[in-house]
Order: sequence, then C-alpha cells, then structure tokens
Amino acid sequence: MSAKPAPSALAAAFREYNATALASLIRSLGGDFELAEDALQEAWLSAASAWANGFPANPGGWLVTTARRKALDRLRRTAIGARQLEEVARAMLLSASMEFDDPQPVLNDDQLRLIFTCCHPALAIEARVALTLKTLGGLTTGEIARAFLAEETAIAQRIVRAKRKIRDARIPYRVPEAHELPDRLPGVLAVLYLVFSEGYSATRGESVVRRNLCDEAIRLGRLIAQLMPDESEVLGLVALMLLHHSRRAARQMEDGELVLLDEQDRSLWDRAAIREGRSFLKRALSAQRAGAYQLQASIAAIHAEAATPEETRWDEIAALYDRLIEVSPTPVVALNRAAARAMADGPQVGLALLGEIEGLASYHLYHAARADLFRRLGRTDEAATAYRAALEFVTNEPERRFLERRLAEYG
Repeated sequence: MSAKPAPSALAAAFREYNATALASLIRSLGGDFELAEDALQEAWLSAASAWANGFPANPGGWLVTTARRKALDRLRRTAIGARQLEEVARAMLLSASMEFDDPQPVLNDDQLRLIFTCCHPALAIEARVALTLKTLGGLTTGEIARAFLAEETAIAQRIVRAKRKIRDARIPYRVPEAHELPDRLPGVLAVLYLVFSEGYSATRGESVVRRNLCDEAIRLGRLIAQLMPDESEVLGLVALMLLHHSRRAARQMEDGELVLLDEQDRSLWDRAAIREGRSFLKRALSAQRAGAYQLQASIAAIHAEAATPEETRWDEIAALYDRLIEVSPTPVVALNRAAARAMADGPQVGLALLGEIEGLASYHLYHAARADLFRRLGRTDEAATAYRAALEFVTNEPERRFLERRLAEYG
C-alpha cells in the first residue's frame, strides 16, 4: 500500500483549495450543491493516495477534474442521475471556457457567484449566511453555530434546508443583474463579515488568527467593491476588515500566546493595510450614509491612529458605539459598547452596562469582560468567578491559556 501525504500537508491543501474547487464544481454541475460536495469529498479521498509522492502541479485543477468524473459516475449509476446527466453536460459545456486556473474577470469569479447564490433572497437570512460559511468559508457546523451563538443542530438544519431550497426552486448560479443587487447585499456583507470574524478570532485550535479566511473575505470584499463602487457599506466593510487585519502579526506571540490590544507591539502593525483601509473608509463616509460597517471601521481607524494605548481616544470610540447600538442593537455590539464606556467613563459604568445585556450567558468574552472590570476595581473574588465562567465556554486554546493565567493570579 502506498504511503499517504502527512495529515498536516493534506489539511493545509484542503484549506487552500477546497472552497475554490467547490465553487467551480457547483458551477460546472449546474448548481447542484450536494452532488458537488459529495464528489469533492471523494476526490479528496483519492488525493490522499494519489498525492503520496508529492502534490500535482495544479492541485485545485486536479481536484476539480477528479470530482467532475466522480460526479458523472454517480449520475450514471441512478435513474434520477441519468435524467440529470443531460442538464449537467450542458452546464459543463457552458463552463468549458472557464478553466479552474485561468484568470477570470470579476463577473466570472466562481466564488462571487457562489456567494450571491447562497445569499439569494428566497432563503432566510440566517440560512444564507450559514450556507455560505459552510461552502465558501469551509467552516464546520460547530464553528458556524458559535458565530451565530446558536445550537449546532439548528445550524445543520438551516444548511440542509437552504440546499434543498436552491435545488427545488432552481435558483440560478450567477451574479445578479444590477437592479437585483441592493436586495442581495445585506446577506452578502453579513457572510463576508462572519467569515472574516472567524478568521480574525478563530473559534478553535492553537491559532488566534486563521489568516486564509481573513484574506479570502478581504479578497471577496474587494471584488464586490469593484462590482458596487457606490455602495458605502461595501466600502465600509472592506475598510473594517483591512484595519482589523492590519494587527494580525501583533496578536499572537511566537510561542502562540494571545496578546491583547493594549499590549501589542504596534511597530508590527501593517501600515500599508491601515492606509488602504483608511482610503476605503474615506470613500465610504463621503456618501454621508453611515451604516454599521462604516461605524465599526471608524472605531478601528481610531485604534490604528493611536501610537500608544494611552493615546487612544476612548471618548470618540464610546460615542461611535452609542451610534452603532442604535443602528445594530445586538448583544455583541452592546458588549463592545460596555467595554468602550468602561475605558472612557470607568469600570463601574461598564459593569452596569454589562448587567443590562441578555443573550450572552454562554459567550466567553462576556464573562471575560466582566472579569476584567472586576479585576480593575480590585474585586478579586468576583473576578475569579467570572474568569471561571469564561473558561467554561472558551474553545480557542490561546484564549483558554490567557484566561487560565489571569485566574491563577487569584489563587
């Protein structure tokens, strides 16, 4: 029996090629999500043996070609598949000129097609986001559930229903016409933001940052900004992602430990990304239609401008959060607002605001924020209790170790 590539190498290849290969397959198989996913899974099983002596020159192209063959084999073996075969063949002919590794213009980008298909208004907004995170971002159902603060079984059901809806309603796999774009935009932006958020603060594993997800969300954001250059919230989201991602190199030490914002080496921040983010933000704000993403980007820009933690303009950040909570009254925004108000007005104010928030009882950052404010007030017993509560729900290992170190300070 031939050897198989190291699991770590195969996992890295999966992260790099799976989403793009899946998007290409869905196009070439006529929009059949389940057939594309099953065929690609079989292709990966074949790759584990076929790549034993080294990866092919074009791993993504190899996967797509292999998966297409497996999909056709599946269709030939069933009566239903035989009826579908002619439709799939037509789809393959239409896509024959768009090879996997060829450069493609914005409107032919398979992943952009996939986002807009998953975010069709016929689907519930929660289903749109969950399906695209699963197919495009490659997140597990558990990771998506955490992003939504929802039960894993509920997310799994959303994804299954969304796939069936796309199949049964024959939702087209394409970028919408110009007049259709406004209705599709909120779901698309929500998808990109959650993909980025999972990359920026990974749910699980040994890394704080999953850079491939951040880079992919930013890439797709730029594509949509080209497609919709006058949409200020698109520009605002790209600005927000760039400004946050500019801090990636400073957020984790070489030994893997988490570094909080006020302890980061700011010389490691990516100044080119900050300049680009500020440029996007300036374009967005010129429209004078400030939405949630632009407000968050404005907050990130203030952090980026501070040469030291002491120079951070917390009064301005807190005021922006006061505006943001009106536009986006979510528990997580309320949590961030409470933290900002604590910095501007004192920890007692922050604790009072945290006490008003509902729906975050299983969110570790809520308990970690309470613990930090108790710590700053010298209320050590309450701080220790809150750190223990945070540890019950944290799933990222560097974050866990950080919380354990803080808890150890109190014996």
